[in-house]
Amino acid sequence: METAELCLVNIGCLATPLGAAARAGAAQGEIRLLRDAAVAVAGGRVVYAGPAGGAPDAARVFDCGGRLVTPGLVDAHTHLIFGGWRQRELALRLSGASYLDILRGGGGILSTVTHTRAATEDALVDKGRALLGDMLRHGTTTCECKSGYGLDLETELKQLRAARRLQDLQPVTLVPTFLGAHAVPAEFSDRRADYVNFVCDVALPRVADLSLASFCDVFCDVGAFTADESARILARAASLGLGLKAHVDELEDGGGAALAARAGCVSAEHLIRASGDGIRALARAGVIACLLPATSFYLDKPYAPARDMVAAGVAVAVATDFNPGSSPNLNLQFAMQLACLRGGLTPEEVLTAATLNAAAALRLSGEAGTLEPGKWADLVLWNAPDLPYLLYRYGTNLVHRVVKNGMFVTARL
Repeated sequence: METAELCLVNIGCLATPLGAAARAGAAQGEIRLLRDAAVAVAGGRVVYAGPAGGAPDAARVFDCGGRLVTPGLVDAHTHLIFGGWRQRELALRLSGASYLDILRGGGGILSTVTHTRAATEDALVDKGRALLGDMLRHGTTTCECKSGYGLDLETELKQLRAARRLQDLQPVTLVPTFLGAHAVPAEFSDRRADYVNFVCDVALPRVADLSLASFCDVFCDVGAFTADESARILARAASLGLGLKAHVDELEDGGGAALAARAGCVSAEHLIRASGDGIRALARAGVIACLLPATSFYLDKPYAPARDMVAAGVAVAVATDFNPGSSPNLNLQFAMQLACLRGGLTPEEVLTAATLNAAAALRLSGEAGTLEPGKWADLVLWNAPDLPYLLYRYGTNLVHRVVKNGMFVTARL
């Protein structure tokens, strides 16, 4: 074996799922746990991950001090790029106002739309860069980022251009998603059909022509877009070569999971109210369920039926849903801990959910999400002796060091 550039030794526990496809059912909890391990990297990729005795020679050797090492975390659902914040809505929530009450009062998504339209592209880039630095320090090495706070052509493109610029300014891998169908903007409030036409006939073709997004998402739920409107938008996006995602069944069971299955979505997001029939449809179609427990926590809502999904054979991912209104949390560790404490997933299932399955939800499972030869050398050294400790110690950032593409990118924490 050739000399590696870097070899991490004295790994107390190496924990990683295996493979290049999402894991579902019982297989979601089947991960590799190896004591006294080593990981070697060269050219930004893993060249060895296994027992310490088999590690190759390396130009640099790093002692992990008996710590837990996992793949870098993959946050498969965020609304990273936006103007303003919405801390003033906290008092409204505490007084009993619901998500829809706040939206109808001009807050919610439409409030962020106002601030994002007013922000310059440079300001969005600067803000996004700072936020990505925080994500990286919490162990996230790959991140999806949605538009959806413009709801007009100029601002949607501005958000997506900001994401493209950010890819060259910092180390976290970004996967951009067009979410023009996030809400109906105020100027189209009495012309819903015209706004759907705008998304299908103007915005989507422009986004595709400029190659600004990998995916198209749509918010199919009460107060957002109907199943018929969502199906039309997703079909148009597919015709333009974009991958498909859908926010569904968050506020009520509107058959969104079944719609995501029929449309051929890569992932369905939220799914708090998903029915048994919807869950079975996801399983048959191979749609990944991307669950967002931090949103349930913040809004004091039920948690998606994660155990039912695993039992039905649905591959489950876990993400932060980082956004300024319903989940102002960019710490994926916290979402993972909630997936255990409130979703009933095991530590092994949660690790797969936040690494391999999350990467598969972004069509990156051949590159990220596991520590195996040929994959990106993205990994986290944790101030933890084993995987259960990582899920047990909620409320504390347990990251020690982060390696991205074979290079240390955070100082010791």
